[in-house]
Amino acid sequence: MTSQLPIPVLVNGAAGKMGREVVKAIAQTNDIILIGAVDRSPEFQGQDIGELAGCGPLEVPVTDQFEPMLAMLAQEKQLGVMVDFTHPNSVYNNIRSAIAYGIRPVVGTTGLSPEQLHDLAEFADKASTGCLIIPNFSIGMVLLQQAAIQASQHFDHVEIIELHHNQKADAPSGTALQTAQMLAEFGKTFNPPSVQETEKLPGARGSLGDADIRIHSIRLPGLIAHQEVIFGAAGQVYTLRHDTSDRACYMPGVLLAIRKIIPLKTLVYGLEKLL
Repeated sequence: MTSQLPIPVLVNGAAGKMGREVVKAIAQTNDIILIGAVDRSPEFQGQDIGELAGCGPLEVPVTDQFEPMLAMLAQEKQLGVMVDFTHPNSVYNNIRSAIAYGIRPVVGTTGLSPEQLHDLAEFADKASTGCLIIPNFSIGMVLLQQAAIQASQHFDHVEIIELHHNQKADAPSGTALQTAQMLAEFGKTFNPPSVQETEKLPGARGSLGDADIRIHSIRLPGLIAHQEVIFGAAGQVYTLRHDTSDRACYMPGVLLAIRKIIPLKTLVYGLEKLL
C-alpha cells in the first residue's frame, strides 16, 4: 500500500550545518528516504551528500536545481516533504514553490514576517497542503516555553536573552519572538515602568516584542543556540535557560515533523502543536 512506502524527502540547504544533520538523521531511519539534496554553494555541486554529511555514500548528488527537484519529488507515489534550512531571504519563495508542487514544507529557517506567515497560511489552506513552520525543533526548548507560560501567570516582569553563532542572519531569533508571542497570548502586558528610561546608546535595552517584553540578541563565534527567559519580582529572580551543544538535538523534532505533516491540510506554527 502507498501508505507503507517510506516518506520521500528533499533537503533544501543540504550542505549547510543543519542540512547535513538532517541528512544523517534521515539515513538512520527506515520510514523516511532522502531523494534529493539542494544547495546553492558551487563548491558542493555534484558531490554525494552522504559523503559530505559524514554518513557514507547515499548516491544523492548535491544540486542547485531547486524547482526541477520539486517536480521530481511530486512524481513520487508517496506524498513528498521538503525540509528547508536555507536563508531568510529565500525561505518564503521556497515554501510557496513547494506548496505549488504539492510538496509539504517542514521549515526550520527563521526570519519570516507576520505578513509572510499569514500569506503562506492562506496559500496552504487553498492548496489543502500541510506546512510546518518550526522556529525551534528542540524538545527542550518546547519544555522551556511551557514552563515560561506557567511562570508568566505569577510574574509581571520578564526579559528574554537569546544567544547564537555569528553566522545567524536574523535577529531576534524566531524562537525568542515565538516565546514572547506565547507569553503575550494570555492578554497580559509585562514590565510596567517604574522610572523614565533613557537609552544613552540606541538599542541598549534590546528590542521591544509582544506585550512589552524586551528581547536581547547576542551573536558570537563559539555559540550554537541558547536562550534565557528571566522573570523578576521583589526579592527574587527566576531564570529558565536552554543550551544547545550539538545540532543533533534538533533531529528528533525534525523527524517527528516529517512524519506528522503528511495528513495535514493547513499551516501549523510551532513544534509544541505536534506533541
